[in-house]
Amino acid sequence: MHHMDPALNVFFTPKDLKLGKTMPIYFSKNDPSTSPRILPREEAASIPFSISKLPYLLEFFSFTQDSPQAKAIEYTLTQCELEPIRGEAKFCAASIESMLDLVGALFGSSTKFKVLTTTQLKKSTTLLQNYTVLEAPKEILAPKMIGCHTMPYPYAVFYCHSQESENMLYQVLLGGENGERVEAAAVCHFDTSQWDPSHVAFSVLGVQPGSCPVCHFFPADNLVWVPLPA
Repeated sequence: MHHMDPALNVFFTPKDLKLGKTMPIYFSKNDPSTSPRILPREEAASIPFSISKLPYLLEFFSFTQDSPQAKAIEYTLTQCELEPIRGEAKFCAASIESMLDLVGALFGSSTKFKVLTTTQLKKSTTLLQNYTVLEAPKEILAPKMIGCHTMPYPYAVFYCHSQESENMLYQVLLGGENGERVEAAAVCHFDTSQWDPSHVAFSVLGVQPGSCPVCHFFPADNLVWVPLPA
């Protein structure tokens, strides 16, 4: 039997997004007291953020070369320096101020925008459980959206990206089998033809790049930015 990482239970297809549908979903429980510290812009700007500076950074943070922390730093810097795929805009932000600046630049300087997140209304300690869609999912019509994901790093780093291809954003009220309530942000990407064929979503859903839309729920520590109507 194939054993899948429970944390991969966030992917689904549009046909799953309907009232009464039950599916296993993994929502990480992030403890703010152990989350990486969010640095002010000035402090973040004073620390190099480049894979070429990896030896310096490991010394700066006092991590040995083979430590899990060193591997996490290398992974994050590598991801942040990858070229965007066709039709994608991406950036990494090491402070809230720089994230807001870059989001504003992508949307256009005069555009106002808001943030959507996944909110746990009634909490539990169970990471993976069956959730049922309690209300008809609410579509958020947005001509453009920017998803920002937290990355493993000694301080808070957000990996943000936006795709020109068709996407649909949803707010979904979910009820867990143990009584948990989650107002979840979810997105469906309708064109996955440019994605890396080894992307975990394809193996989880048993589909090929470009063959069908891929949807996922956002963890509670992720941010989804959308422009407000003019």
